[in-house]
Amino acid sequence: MPITFGGEFQVLRKPEETFDFLTDPNRFGPLLPDFQGMSVEDSTHFTVKVKVGISHIRGTAEVKMHLVEAERPRRAVYQGKGSVAGGSVDVKAGFDVEEAAGGTRVAWKGEAQIFGRLTSVAGGLLEPLAKKNVQRLIDGLQAALA
Repeated sequence: MPITFGGEFQVLRKPEETFDFLTDPNRFGPLLPDFQGMSVEDSTHFTVKVKVGISHIRGTAEVKMHLVEAERPRRAVYQGKGSVAGGSVDVKAGFDVEEAAGGTRVAWKGEAQIFGRLTSVAGGLLEPLAKKNVQRLIDGLQAALA
């Protein structure tokens, strides 16, 4: 069950500052909805834990993330694989950063693929919940970069 998302926003920071923020999991990780914790292995690998709860399936998702593309200050792409209560998830998310009048424009897009029992139990609830949580993350990024 793939879920796609995307959009753009502008901030008043320089592209280099924005890129540095978006590629530092210690800075953006705590902005993830229902953030529980994180461990950073090196500059391109980290594992994030977030609380999940849909219907009667509740628990902690642990997602191993990898910064697969980093072209400072223009582009950053992450891929991740994780386990969640009742299933697993594959995630890909990217940010394109460019100078704009008075600051920086960030275009973002991504996809989450969810597998397992979670998809059959949660059904139509998954996509709206995922999009709501992604928007909460984007709102947090905008606020942190303001």
